[in-house]
Amino acid sequence: MGCAKDIVELCGVPRFLFSDFPLGNAGGKPDDPQSQAETMAMALDLLESATGPRTTLQSPQRWNDDAEWKLNFRNIERIPPEEIARQRAQNDVVKEIAKGRREAAGLKTKQPDAAE
Repeated sequence: MGCAKDIVELCGVPRFLFSDFPLGNAGGKPDDPQSQAETMAMALDLLESATGPRTTLQSPQRWNDDAEWKLNFRNIERIPPEEIARQRAQNDVVKEIAKGRREAAGLKTKQPDAAE
């Protein structure tokens, strides 16, 4: 299962269920158990029915009624500066949590490059 068709097919996987969704959503729509169950069923069916190697099946599911999300998804030019700042701050918090967990586990943390 995947959302990056060109990359996954280039890798030459034996069977591939492609969902034309934003990256990270190959298992179905978030908070949508029916979408997730249908996606899993299609993937399992593909395991049984693929007639040869490098078989790709495209899911009939759609992220929404139009393809506008593809223009907006992670497009920095379409994200308001306030949202960019909010996401950066959220990412910084997550990085600090991860760093604390690594340190608590006795793992080394990455040292910043001299250019940073």
